[in-house]
Amino acid sequence: MARETARAPLLLIAAGGTGGHMFPAQALAEAMVRKGWRVKLSTDARGARYAGGFPHVVEVAEVASATFARGGALARAMVPVRIGAGVLAALLGFWRDRPAVVVGFGGYPTIPALTAATILKLPRMIHEQNGVLGRVNTRFAPRVDAVACGTWPTRLPDGVRAEHTGNPVRAAVLERAGSAYIAPGDYPMSLLVFGGSQGARVLSDVVPAAVATLPDALRRNIRVAQQAREEDIARVTQAYAEAGVRAEVASFFSDIPRRLSEAQLVISRSGASSVADISVIGRPSILVPFAAATGDHQTANARGLAEAGAAILIPESRLDAASLSDQIATILGSPDGAQQMAANALAQGLPDATDRLVRMVEQIAKKDAVDL
Repeated sequence: MARETARAPLLLIAAGGTGGHMFPAQALAEAMVRKGWRVKLSTDARGARYAGGFPHVVEVAEVASATFARGGALARAMVPVRIGAGVLAALLGFWRDRPAVVVGFGGYPTIPALTAATILKLPRMIHEQNGVLGRVNTRFAPRVDAVACGTWPTRLPDGVRAEHTGNPVRAAVLERAGSAYIAPGDYPMSLLVFGGSQGARVLSDVVPAAVATLPDALRRNIRVAQQAREEDIARVTQAYAEAGVRAEVASFFSDIPRRLSEAQLVISRSGASSVADISVIGRPSILVPFAAATGDHQTANARGLAEAGAAILIPESRLDAASLSDQIATILGSPDGAQQMAANALAQGLPDATDRLVRMVEQIAKKDAVDL
């Protein structure tokens, strides 16, 4: 049995140290383990903190990596040295246990594995979750066998072709995929507000004020669940209380999929994972892209839902309580319109994103076996 396991093909997954990179990587790891593949994860110390959800059989290897975006002059001068050490370690590891495929999910910690795979001409691909390629994926896109895109359309370098796979979502989201939507009406309605920790502040500033100025008949039916930074929870809670609105305010909700499925309207930042969750479950949304996102990729992420008539896109520079209140009132005051937005969102969802990624991995592995 041990010998049989050793002969199983190896998938080397390289992912940077953020949830946005690690969650799609985890979904692929789980699927490939179920198919009998061996899987290794290559990441840095920060990414290793997200590895607890990976199947226990996945070996986690921490690599030397660094970024030019942080640190002082000395730290930046050492970046090439650290990355070079990571590449050498990856080459040695691949010589000992040759991967059948190497998949990068973005971030500087993917550089060693993708560079080693390029040098050794191993089958390799990348997955980009956002509508704009990150710096590392931009560099490797012309040098890999396949490019998978979680958001469509994705801005690509000249001459690079890609396949739209969608972004894998968690099992808890898949369990509620396509849940029946209850259109707004004269009864209690759920408004879900969430955003990444960096982007939650402006929503805490604007959303309570917007809800407070809704028409009385609408406001008294609103029930809000809002994620806020720890330091903002008290003031956001107070703002809703003063407006006579029932609200649950917390720094983190562990049951976002359930709350999404029960919501009449969602107000959110447009991180790729959030957009994927909203579309797979199928809910009307107001999306406020994080203005400081690299390459304005959150605007690119939101564009598909907005153009499909599933979401209202409000640039952060134009977000204020009055305009947001108008949009909330328009959506919640139009049951048929809200129902259509929910249907449009669902039509944009790709609940089989993980299966699409699996097929791409198997295809480039099979092509390499034929070429050999």
